Amino acid sequence: MSRLAERLRNALALPETAGLDLDAPELTARRRAVIRGKPFLRRIYLEWYAALLGALPPDGRILEIGSGGGFLQELRPGLLTSDILPVPGLDVVLDARHLPFPQGALDGVAMVNVLHHIPDPSAFFDEAARCVRPGGAVAMLEPWVTPWSRLVYTRLHHEPFAPQAAEWRLSGQGALSDANG
Repeated sequence: MSRLAERLRNALALPETAGLDLDAPELTARRRAVIRGKPFLRRIYLEWYAALLGALPPDGRILEIGSGGGFLQELRPGLLTSDILPVPGLDVVLDARHLPFPQGALDGVAMVNVLHHIPDPSAFFDEAARCVRPGGAVAMLEPWVTPWSRLVYTRLHHEPFAPQAAEWRLSGQGALSDANG
């Protein structure tokens, strides 16, 4: 990363999360506080959550993967929260490639900005197909690629960015720091 890009990245970083390792559970807890504490961010999440909930069955057992800093459970009581790291307030710590549920036990799965962090997305989709009952749903939101986001992801972001990749497998070196944007 160039010196200019590094300076820009540091200038744009949230002071609340400065200096924390990307894979530290404390970073996720601080991001949760930022999302809840900034009205603009909270509104964005509320819009995302409304879209997700509209795509999921209205009743039943829903699993959110990568719940970490979010608050979807507040809008959908009974939703199971999960993350790959042990973050306070989660219902279960799990790896999306190995879901700890019997066949057909879930009515739906929800994810916000998670798929590109899963080292083997095919394994996740196989698990989702196994665990979500027929007629259930998997609803997810992923980063939208625009000219601006392409610039940010290729020049300033810590994650590799290859949206044209036919497939990806990640090294799995970090639970959150390893990704394909």
